Amino acid sequence: MKINEIFYSIQGEGKWSGLPNIFIRTTGCNLRCSFCDTKYAYDNGKEMSLDEIINSIKKYRCEYICITGGEPLLQNEILDLINILLKKNYKICLETNGSIKIKNITGKKSLMISLDIKCPSSVMHEKMCLENLSLLKKDDQVKFVIENKKDYNYAKEILCKYKPVCTVFFQPVWGSDPKHLSDWILKDGLNAKLGLQIHKIIWGDKKGV
Repeated sequence: MKINEIFYSIQGEGKWSGLPNIFIRTTGCNLRCSFCDTKYAYDNGKEMSLDEIINSIKKYRCEYICITGGEPLLQNEILDLINILLKKNYKICLETNGSIKIKNITGKKSLMISLDIKCPSSVMHEKMCLENLSLLKKDDQVKFVIENKKDYNYAKEILCKYKPVCTVFFQPVWGSDPKHLSDWILKDGLNAKLGLQIHKIIWGDKKGV
């Protein structure tokens, strides 16, 4: 499978925020979000066998793995990789962009699905597979990246309609003022967590962190 990078860092988003993670970033994405911060993963990468991937992560003393992209579900061997890692007792977070059906990967023990539902400012919101929301389990998570009030209202409507059972994060687009999003959440008493990208707060917006 084609891998863009493998690195060890602090998880900056979601339920595992603050925990050391091994990151496996796959190459290729079927979306082109306006605010994408990993455009370097669209094409750049190298072919690695599953054994090569496993050997490359052995040096890290960490049980948490984040498989991200790009879009990992575009990789033909992604399920094989996940199953191998689970058998080795790793805890896995699979980050997926919301456009591909997740039916075949839900419900696995020690696998958390992190579903990213795109809002209008991304210009990719019409490509979402919203029925995925009904497949999420309590231990999964869903994220909305929000740039403005239109995005916020869009995300709020989706929450009201689909009522996901998992933890929900509202994350401001990097560089926008999180105070506005905080005020909107507080005013509406919304059952959502404000998510900040703490890895960028620590190291800035750069590759490999």
